[in-house]
Amino acid sequence: MKKLADFRGFAFDLDGVLADTARFHSIAWQRIAQNLDIPWTDHLEAGIKGIDRAASIALILNSVNRYDEFTASEIEQLMQQKNELYQEFIATLTPDDVLPGIHQLLAELKAAGITMSVASASRNAPGIIERLGIQDYFEGIVDPTTVTEGKPAPGIFLEAANILNLPPEQVIGVEDSSAGVKSITAAGEVSLGIGAEAKEAQLHFESTADVTLAAIEEQLKNLD
Repeated sequence: MKKLADFRGFAFDLDGVLADTARFHSIAWQRIAQNLDIPWTDHLEAGIKGIDRAASIALILNSVNRYDEFTASEIEQLMQQKNELYQEFIATLTPDDVLPGIHQLLAELKAAGITMSVASASRNAPGIIERLGIQDYFEGIVDPTTVTEGKPAPGIFLEAANILNLPPEQVIGVEDSSAGVKSITAAGEVSLGIGAEAKEAQLHFESTADVTLAAIEEQLKNLD
C-alpha cells in the first residue's frame, strides 16, 4: 500500500489535463490532412494524442502510405503550417479554459508542499501555461527539443522529475493518453490517467473534476 506522503512531486501533461488544448491540435492536423486529401479517421484522432509534431505528421502520411512522397523540407513545412494554425487557436486561451477541478488540485498540491512540473510534448507549452494564468504553480516546463525521443519513451517524464530534483519513484505523472501513460511507466513514476484513453494507468479518473488529493490518497491504498 502506498500513500501520498511517499510522493514529493507531480508531473503534468498539458493537453487534455490542464486545459482542453488537445482539440486545437486535432483541428489543425485535420486541416493539414484535408489539404492533402487524406481522410481523417478515428485511428488518426486517437493516434496524435500525446505525441510530437514529427510523429504526428508521420502517422498521418503513413495512414495512406504517402510518407515517402515528401522530402524532409516538405515535411518540415507541413509541421510549420500546422503550428501556425495551432498558434492562432491558442492565442484565444484565457484562465477560464483551465479544465474543471484543476485550479483546486494545483492549489491543494501547493499547500501540501508538493512540487510540480509540466511534461508536455508541445513546444508551445510555456506560452499556453502563461495564458492560462497557472505558471506560478510550476517549478519548470520540460523543453521537448532537449529530449531525444518523445512519448511513449520515458525522456519527457524523466526530465520532469529532474526539474523537480526528485527521483522518478517520488513523482506521480498525470496524463490523458495511452502514449503518455506508457511514458510515465517507462520513467519509473506512478501513473495517474484521466479519461478513456488512459485507463491502463495505475490511478485512474474519468474526469479532471474527480481528481482531488483525497481521491488520489484513496486510490494509492490499492498500490503495492
